[in-house]
Amino acid sequence: MYVFFSIARVVHFASRFVTRMTTIMRILFITSTRIGDAILSTGLLNHLITQQPNARVTIACGGAAATLFKEVPGLEKIIILDKMVLSLHWLRLWVMCIGKIWGTVVDLRNSPMYYILPSIQRWRIGRTGTKLHRVRQLASVMGLSDDPPGPKLWISNHHKSQGKAIIGEGPPVIAIGPTANWRAKTWRAGNFAELMERLTGPAGIIPGGRVAIFGREDERPNTLSLIEAIPEKRRIDLVGQLDLLEVFSCIRCCNFYIGNDSGLMHLAAVSGIPTLGLFGPSPKELYAPWGEFCDVVTTSIPYEEIFSKNFDHRVSDTLMDSLSVDSVEKAAHRLWNRSKEGLT
Repeated sequence: MYVFFSIARVVHFASRFVTRMTTIMRILFITSTRIGDAILSTGLLNHLITQQPNARVTIACGGAAATLFKEVPGLEKIIILDKMVLSLHWLRLWVMCIGKIWGTVVDLRNSPMYYILPSIQRWRIGRTGTKLHRVRQLASVMGLSDDPPGPKLWISNHHKSQGKAIIGEGPPVIAIGPTANWRAKTWRAGNFAELMERLTGPAGIIPGGRVAIFGREDERPNTLSLIEAIPEKRRIDLVGQLDLLEVFSCIRCCNFYIGNDSGLMHLAAVSGIPTLGLFGPSPKELYAPWGEFCDVVTTSIPYEEIFSKNFDHRVSDTLMDSLSVDSVEKAAHRLWNRSKEGLT
């Protein structure tokens, strides 16, 4: 009799344990330190949240990307992964996570967490060595590369109202991202200025249009000449004034985006507005903006030939000089026309 009583108690506590696990399912999503890669991973996160709408979500990412996840449904915590000596940041993450029951762990950093953190189901990204677009690479972690979920960002109603208020009433707006995380990827400010004059001129895609300039505060010195080249009454200078979700909210209220290969370009693509990325020393096959109305225009010197023998991105000047204003203008017209046709 005692044996049966003991078995019943075990079954009772086991059922309570399983019930707790199913009612308080937790997702740990370990993603990139870089803004662009973090954005491209959000489609996979959205897929998980759609499958588990009641899950509590913890994001582990770099500090630069953390703001992107503030409005994620079911968000429990954002853990910022600051790099530490001897990779001790992974030990720190393990200590912060080990006391919880994890239903799902997704590791997009190929970290030790995949092996040392208990979970019901887990996925990790390995070393791909493939030229598939990064969205497809990330989707392949869960076997979704044939029909990959596109990137997704979440914003509040406050963000939406804020974006509308900042952009304000007036003529349509071309948003531009004239910076990048390293100098070699940046098209010269003078080229952007000339392009904006053409695209907002009588024969442009948005005659009389306004221009919104985006970038980080520390990038302001590199954008001043461009900012000053745009007439004040048609200029919306937002460099260094907004966090990432605020930038996203503003870009959603614009009509077209042109920018270097950067996190801003990927933000624009997620917003759904026509997005034209400028590429040179980065592979468009991997990092082109993802979306129906997205396109790229590349330097005349191919990616495989653009680097010098002793290239160092920390000191290199731009490698984008073989991309002409004429080429970008033509690409902008093609994308604009295609987007108009697609929306009719």
